Amino acid sequence: MKIKSYLLGEWREGMGEGVAVRDAATGEVLGFVTSEGLPLREAVEWGREIGGKALLALDFRERGQRLRALAQYLSERKEELYRLYATTGGTRRDAWYDVDGGIGVLFAYSSLARQLPEGNFLPEEENLPLSKDFSFQGRHLLGPKGGITVQINAFNFPVWGLLEKFAPAFLAGVPTLAKAATPTAHVAEGLVRLMLESGLLPEGSLQFVAGGLGEALEALDHRDSVYFTGSKATADRLRRHPAFLERGALFNAETDSLNAALLGEEAGEEELQRLAQEIAQELAIKTGQRCTAIRRVFAPKDRLEALLEATRRHLEGLRLGDPREEGVDLGPLASLEQKEEVARAVEALLAGGARIHWQHPGRRDGAFFPPTLLLAEEPHGEALHRVEPFGPVATFFPYGNREEALRLLCLGGGMLAATLATPDPEEARFYLLGLSGEVGRLHVLNQRDAHSSTGHGSPLPRLLHGGPGRAGGGEELGGLLSVKRHLARLALQADPHTLQALTGEYARGAERPTQVHPFRKHYEELEVGETLLTHRRTVTEADIALFAHLSWDHFYAHTDEVAAKESLFGKRVAHGYFVLSAAAGLFVDPAPGPVLANYGLEGLRFTEPVGIGDTLQARLTVKAKRPRDERTGVVEWAVEVLNQEGKTVASYTVLTLVARKAQGNRP
Repeated sequence: MKIKSYLLGEWREGMGEGVAVRDAATGEVLGFVTSEGLPLREAVEWGREIGGKALLALDFRERGQRLRALAQYLSERKEELYRLYATTGGTRRDAWYDVDGGIGVLFAYSSLARQLPEGNFLPEEENLPLSKDFSFQGRHLLGPKGGITVQINAFNFPVWGLLEKFAPAFLAGVPTLAKAATPTAHVAEGLVRLMLESGLLPEGSLQFVAGGLGEALEALDHRDSVYFTGSKATADRLRRHPAFLERGALFNAETDSLNAALLGEEAGEEELQRLAQEIAQELAIKTGQRCTAIRRVFAPKDRLEALLEATRRHLEGLRLGDPREEGVDLGPLASLEQKEEVARAVEALLAGGARIHWQHPGRRDGAFFPPTLLLAEEPHGEALHRVEPFGPVATFFPYGNREEALRLLCLGGGMLAATLATPDPEEARFYLLGLSGEVGRLHVLNQRDAHSSTGHGSPLPRLLHGGPGRAGGGEELGGLLSVKRHLARLALQADPHTLQALTGEYARGAERPTQVHPFRKHYEELEVGETLLTHRRTVTEADIALFAHLSWDHFYAHTDEVAAKESLFGKRVAHGYFVLSAAAGLFVDPAPGPVLANYGLEGLRFTEPVGIGDTLQARLTVKAKRPRDERTGVVEWAVEVLNQEGKTVASYTVLTLVARKAQGNRP
């Protein structure tokens, strides 16, 4: 059986014999992978044309809804993926990290869609006035590139690896061509079949290739991107392709790195035990085949032996075997080739000055490789910080002081993740300063957070996944950061009316007076830029005294005539929160209506003092709006509070929940 590719809207079989994919535990041939003769160049162009248009026919919110529905669909069918996953050597716990972790990314990005505006443009920052009368303004804007993203995935995460790249691209409106790694291509194929069978993906938004990319890279240009996960050597070779050097396609790489764990000088016994547990877990999950796994461990000289022994105790009771058998903790490596690579790396570390401190007595046949702890008593050997065994192997190093530990950490040349075990903020600050350019994610572990920590090796959808140097220099996940990387940033310059129309957000100078109080309108009826100028209110001494009594805020500038004269105001002034409350009283319509609740307040600034006798007026403008669910939307209102001289005394943004029209009455 050949593992098929999905291109140009149909499942296709490559030509030639292909490469065998085997069950990691039994060696049974599961299928053959080949992409020979497949229309890969055409797939790029078809994805742009068909998939791109279909995705942009939806907006951020609609694509987010589809991601959520897809996550639910896969959740109901994940046992199919679990069964496939067992053939890769992964235990059920390993499958949980890959399958459930990938589905979790879909859920996370579907939730992020609620923060995005309607349409397909994402404004950044605030409008920048480019003329004194506000007739010419500028703003940064993120919009569609019109391209495609190509995934090149590693063998160790066939589900999570595909979904964590797919989710932000899909939310951004960018079609995906996913290339699976050969040893686990059958799992990725099973995933893609489920995704397509859901009926939730617009035609062309997801294509899949099992095998090489052929001429696909030849079709890429400045509109496109490649997201790569794999070895540094392969990434370095790909970077030199004309698609990136000459035609300007984006290349994002996440590569293997010598991730580290360090026991701080200030760490107590609990930190030592927790770190030992963390190291053992990193060697056991997926049999150490994670790009974020701990490869190097550093400890003060007088505590190194204790950390080694604590780690050994966590590992020695683990059972190696076929992951489909009851009670098995660790399966084999993904293939015999992977086992040979790990063995060669261990030999290189031994030749570089390390020695085997302890090795698990379990199985060594087939693709099984036992958890191994190496000790490098002379920690400065260059090879020890250059060679990575991509399996259940960690090398332990002693250090004399913080400065030496930091130098050793940096010898790795860039890491995806590092764990620092310390309860001391000053020690943590020292390493944060020294490692900020060396690691993509720093995980501080201590007695205060160990019970809730998500662990060293677990990338989270809302946090950056990537790292400098040897780790590839790429950026994935990070919440909206990854969505923005799929969009094009441009500087838009225009008059306020055009700017407001294109961005969907209020631009000063484009106000439109409303005849009906905006609080009487449903979400769909409100238009960005419509403005209410309220009646006026004069501030009295009684107002200030009563507000001080009500709020218990008796600050001298409000209540002490003598002290207030010597303050920077030179007189008694109203409380800032009185001004805020008075403004609400001016613009709020009191009767029941579509505005349901105050949802929050942002960007509050008090810019001029308000004294006794000053007269206040509020200007309320619809600043932006975004749907929240089927029943409500969030409306942002720009509020300016003006005094009798027309000066702005306070400005802020109020967020309200506003009812949407009943389904049958929507325009």
